Amino acid sequence: MTFQIKSIEQYHSVYQKSVEDPEGFWAEIASDFIWKKPWDTVLDWDFNHYKVKWFGGGKLNITESCLDRHALHKPNQPAIIWEANDPHEDSVTLTYKVLYERVCRFSNVLKKNGIGKGDRVCIYMPMIPELAIALLACARVGAIHSVVFGGFSAQSIADRINDSECKMVITTDGAQRGAKSIPMKETVDDALTSCPSVKKVIVATRTRNPVSMIKGRDVWWEEEIKHVTMDCPAEEMDAEDPLFILYTSGSTGKPKGVVHTCGGYMVYSTYTFQNVFQYHPGDVYFCTADIGWITGHSYIVYGPLASGAITMMFEGVPTYPDAGRFWDIIDKHKVNTFYTAPTAIRSLMGFGDEYLEGKDLSSLKVLGSVGEPINEEAWNWYNEKIGKFNCPIADTWWQTETGGIMISPIANITKTKPSFATLPLPGVQPILVDDQGEEIVGNGVNGNLCIKFPWPGIIRTTWGDHKRCQDTYFSIYKGLYFTGDGCQRDDDGYYKITGRVDDVINVSGHRIGTAEVENAINMHTGVVESAVVGYPHDIKGQGIYAYVICEEPPSDIHISKQDILMTVARIIGPIAKPDQIQFVTGLPKTRSGKIMRRVLRKVACNELDTLGDVSTLLNPEIVAELIEGKLKLD
Repeated sequence: MTFQIKSIEQYHSVYQKSVEDPEGFWAEIASDFIWKKPWDTVLDWDFNHYKVKWFGGGKLNITESCLDRHALHKPNQPAIIWEANDPHEDSVTLTYKVLYERVCRFSNVLKKNGIGKGDRVCIYMPMIPELAIALLACARVGAIHSVVFGGFSAQSIADRINDSECKMVITTDGAQRGAKSIPMKETVDDALTSCPSVKKVIVATRTRNPVSMIKGRDVWWEEEIKHVTMDCPAEEMDAEDPLFILYTSGSTGKPKGVVHTCGGYMVYSTYTFQNVFQYHPGDVYFCTADIGWITGHSYIVYGPLASGAITMMFEGVPTYPDAGRFWDIIDKHKVNTFYTAPTAIRSLMGFGDEYLEGKDLSSLKVLGSVGEPINEEAWNWYNEKIGKFNCPIADTWWQTETGGIMISPIANITKTKPSFATLPLPGVQPILVDDQGEEIVGNGVNGNLCIKFPWPGIIRTTWGDHKRCQDTYFSIYKGLYFTGDGCQRDDDGYYKITGRVDDVINVSGHRIGTAEVENAINMHTGVVESAVVGYPHDIKGQGIYAYVICEEPPSDIHISKQDILMTVARIIGPIAKPDQIQFVTGLPKTRSGKIMRRVLRKVACNELDTLGDVSTLLNPEIVAELIEGKLKLD
């Protein structure tokens, strides 16, 4: 914990150093980790022809910093505390020694089943300790893990496996989420009908659901670990070797495989974890995210474990068996740091305060928010009811592509302001630009948020398509990383994220590309065309609003809507199901045939008096139909 900032004065001084001498700054921090060979150059970069390399020539294995050193120096300290979906099931604590041993053993299982350095492994599992073990085992043998969130469909899994040509899938027989039973292995089997690259499937037992096991391909986790030893030296990796691929929705239909590398990601996720949350040895840290998303990678597994922290994993949902489950867990395990999403906060607010009664939350010292901007009402409730006005709220802004937190208060150091991400972390150089890419200077301004200098956790490429990475993030504004977010910088120089400015919707903190949902809707029989936009949603922050044109007007609107929802769930997953579907006879289009999404957004958001000029549309009469249809939905 050498590099923790302890005062606002120190923050300003450290920030200044990080901007004036970024290479010296990050080299000093990186020296705190285990390297097999030191780096030759700290940074080599060019945003114009996108290339970034951190700690060039350095050799390491991230698991040595996450496991080996802690297993040696504090073997009996808890590393992971796991809480089951069912509150009556015993929680499980894995010490650093036990976690190290289990990772080494499973690493040998991977090798026995043909997995080595550079191979891709798809992981589709519920939030059980084996998921964290699988990630770390991949990292230990040099394989590249690609975790797919357990709520995605067979088609979505297949798309991700085929894009990265995974050799193996690791899954479970099933999962329990709340009262739902989820057939994980069955979904994997459906996916693998079109995945020729997969040679092996390892299945961990969780629910004891009956599953099909294909001879020669499928093996049981529990059987495999009986036949290997615990001795597994960590594979030497280059700092720039890929550590994992994580798919994220973009503004075009195909998900992007975001690649993070071993060295820079390790340094950045750990440094940000220790500083933002002001983690102290022995604190119990609870992040409620799923490891299927970047938050789980960076702030359940890698950042906390590299810091020697006690990190919690929770299998269930915040409302099962009732809306007091989070508070029960905090009380039971005496949680000190709690990191969750605004969607969860808003949902639990809606259940009222009765579920807080009798719950001891006095152990809490720091609260965090992640995934989307938190609105002021939710911030105030979180501050009052959960933090009792004693816990600073770290409202963190970052992305899958950034690898770690970029703009955030530092707990107990930065003066907070409701709904503001406040100040950039050391090493992060934000800039606001107008639509032409000109910098907007000073305070009290709005613009598009860009970053003008690389940080160690920055995306390196999109798997198999570097041009797409360059085009998406570095070509819109020359020499800058474009975040896709709008942003306000207030009179105090504090940053507030105002939402996406591209065709991506932030639903419950998860980015969903409008094109991806449109493609799924259009695959439904009878649909001619669709257009999808985001609109304000009381719980999710943003909801998905779909305008749909059919060959024939639906005879039963309710059934047609249910059929479309089922199609989207099958193709992408339930997370992408539209919240509102409006059947229309046409869409507002320019004379060149482009959909005028501005009009669609305004109608969906009920901003009917600010539609602007629609006279240039090819079919201006359609606007009145859209408005009429919207009013009927309301």
